Amino acid sequence: MNHVLCGLAANEALPFELVGRLIAVADEDVAHSLAGRADLSREQAVSLAARVEESAVRLAYEGRLTAADVDPRTRPQAALALLDERSGDPEWARLLSRDPDVERRLKLAACPGLPADVRETLAADPDVRVVAELAWWTTADLAARLARHPHAEVRRAVAANEATPPRVLAMLVGGEGLPPAERCLVCDVEETPYAHDPHCPRLDCDLRSGATCDGSHESTLHELAGQALQNPATPIEVLLRFADHPSTLLRGLLAARPDLPPETAARLAGDPVPGVRGELAENPAIGDAVIRVLAADRGHDVQRRLAHNPRVPLDVLSDLAAATKIGSSLLPRIASASPAEVEHLSGSPSPVLRMLLAERRDLPAAIRDALADDPDAKVAKSVARHPGLSAARLRSMVERHGARVAAGVAANPDAPPALLEELAGHVPPVRKALREIARHPGATGPALLVCLTDRRARQVAAGHPALPPEALVELLADDDWEVGRAAAANPSLPTAVMAELVAEADGTPGARPGSGAVGTGVG
Repeated sequence: MNHVLCGLAANEALPFELVGRLIAVADEDVAHSLAGRADLSREQAVSLAARVEESAVRLAYEGRLTAADVDPRTRPQAALALLDERSGDPEWARLLSRDPDVERRLKLAACPGLPADVRETLAADPDVRVVAELAWWTTADLAARLARHPHAEVRRAVAANEATPPRVLAMLVGGEGLPPAERCLVCDVEETPYAHDPHCPRLDCDLRSGATCDGSHESTLHELAGQALQNPATPIEVLLRFADHPSTLLRGLLAARPDLPPETAARLAGDPVPGVRGELAENPAIGDAVIRVLAADRGHDVQRRLAHNPRVPLDVLSDLAAATKIGSSLLPRIASASPAEVEHLSGSPSPVLRMLLAERRDLPAAIRDALADDPDAKVAKSVARHPGLSAARLRSMVERHGARVAAGVAANPDAPPALLEELAGHVPPVRKALREIARHPGATGPALLVCLTDRRARQVAAGHPALPPEALVELLADDDWEVGRAAAANPSLPTAVMAELVAEADGTPGARPGSGAVGTGVG
């Protein structure tokens, strides 16, 4: 792969004429980058698709190709992409529904808006995987019919389909009103009883991890129950039986249901597995009584997950902040706090609560500034990225808290270029700050040159338009191919250098003799 050419193909400043020349020499990787360009003309898109068939799929998804540009017999993948976007010809679906390539039929089965006769053809497909894929996405009436399919894999897919009627989902969960499944993917290929080795060494084995069958297709039916539990169309009353199920996974999925009744939530609050109680703790359906029970739960991660519940009362959140490590992300309950609650939280004696409030980016200016002046570094660190902070206040934060807030200040959209240069020159270097400076729109050339000294910031800085051109050209030959690719994609790359790179690729006279610029970065 020529990473420099791939980067150049994505460069938004690449002149139109050079785009055309690059199309003429593109391989699959370069073509993939070219296909994502927003400025491709229709003629260029058609030319690119003709040169590299694989690019036609992305071009179709990007809206650069139309049905008039695609022949499903010669470009079936592009035709499938257009069908997936509802932009293809229905006749293509009829043709592809009988394609000998099962992978194409699988892709077709997932396409929306298929004609009724095509759905019927796919429902009778000899490969059960195609039928299952159809069952996952099809209409309510066909899903209801496929629920009676003799293969458990198809029923599993019907249970995942949100268009499946609730009464049908109830039958799938309870097993009432349906004939027993006759086959599953396990007993299709193995003698039962059979349990799939989790470390199966067979390269041709397609069975899922944990697949088992003793004749009752138990692993597939277990997965069916899991799909039904995650399907919002499944009536909650038929799922309550899983509150005492031996499967931790199924109890956890029930605990996460947004329509969980209070009495079931109370039962699950006493579940012996902390993971189940953790799923319950994040569920916005639980009421105050269950929240307060879980607030005292010392099980692994329960309290931290409860802190992320959007309905947790602020007094409980205050207790949780003192009892567990919540992190510095914006919690849903903090995000929805009323103006009066925001005022109250800003004056909290708990620095953790002030830190959590500081993660909001819509704070009143007075509260924002007060948090920026907070004596606790973790509060200042959280508010440092907040837009609207003055340059003087940002500089004061760095003077008071040093490296602890440097990265946050460097990420502030209002950080002035001079301050970014000061942060880049901090001794010892603050690596996280360099990575933020490298992507800051206001970063200057001198600051970006310092960012090149950090391995992780180097790639980002190579793509920054303010990087000096001479440094940019040198980076094309960087030992790290990602850096070279980012430099080639930089819109500030001199046009003359772009032309040289393309000339080296297509052999046009005028390339630098023996320069090898295009060859650098080839993996």
